Amino acid sequence: MRHELVIFDCDGVLVDSEPASNRIMAENLTRHGLPLTAEQSMELFVGCSMAGVREKAISLGAELPHDWVEQVYSEEYACLRKGVPLVSGIPELLKRLDTAGIRCCVASNGSEDKMLITLGQNGLWERFHPNAMFSAHELGFSKPDPGLFQAAARQFQVEARDCVVIEDSTSGVTAAIRAGMRCLGYAAHDDGARLRELGAEVFHEMAEVPALLGL
Repeated sequence: MRHELVIFDCDGVLVDSEPASNRIMAENLTRHGLPLTAEQSMELFVGCSMAGVREKAISLGAELPHDWVEQVYSEEYACLRKGVPLVSGIPELLKRLDTAGIRCCVASNGSEDKMLITLGQNGLWERFHPNAMFSAHELGFSKPDPGLFQAAARQFQVEARDCVVIEDSTSGVTAAIRAGMRCLGYAAHDDGARLRELGAEVFHEMAEVPALLGL
């Protein structure tokens, strides 16, 4: 199988931002009438756009103000500015891809403002912005819609069959499969059963990816 483009999700795949983000989310929603732990927030919302989070939270009983998205982003960004690490093994994986001549990009349901914070403090903003960065906020569609991944393939003039997506959420895996792309499902915290059921090839350490790509 030929691999010409690797498409990374951002949160939880490139940067280990999910624990902090979901702690803030749980605290915020608890204040708005939906008591949650960080673990429950991750279970409910990982991979969702913020608009999707808002809709789901309201359906579960949260009472959210009209400017809630801006409010929670402000709280989340303040937390992330204190520091968020890269996912273990990402620098080494990116070097392997460079050595092999395989291009890569990032496609996220998060905003570019958020990626500027998380990728910027880890030296990756310059690598991906602007031509290798695809944000749901900028393009107007979010996973599980395949549009983000399709936009990346068009930008790089690569066929879907020659793309590999690395995802950690059910919405991301669903988007990749809908786009007709091979998907590697990163399961850092569980056995990855839900990702596997949706069609992902599950792995647990970034060090496994080169072998999965035949490098």
